[in-house]
Amino acid sequence: MLFLAKFAGIAVLVWFYLTAKDKGEQPFKWAIIGLIGYWIAWWAVRLTVVAALSGLVAKSPMMTFIVIQIPALCAIAAAFLIRKKLIADADAAKK
Repeated sequence: MLFLAKFAGIAVLVWFYLTAKDKGEQPFKWAIIGLIGYWIAWWAVRLTVVAALSGLVAKSPMMTFIVIQIPALCAIAAAFLIRKKLIADADAAKK
């Protein structure tokens, strides 16, 4: 069930690495920042939202599957915002 989370974590790692290379920044630093931000957001949502909702949808397998995917979607959104901030900082440093 955590396939989406694992796949998205690897995708975030590659996404940040390639973005840093395009911007002329340190790719490993960006990749690590992106991955850490992704996993922190994933765990925070999993421990709060999913823990609260899992009891409500325990009898429905489809709803349980959907609720379990919520942390991955929120973590992807967090990674997008982190990447946006890193790009803005890189552009500001070059001016």
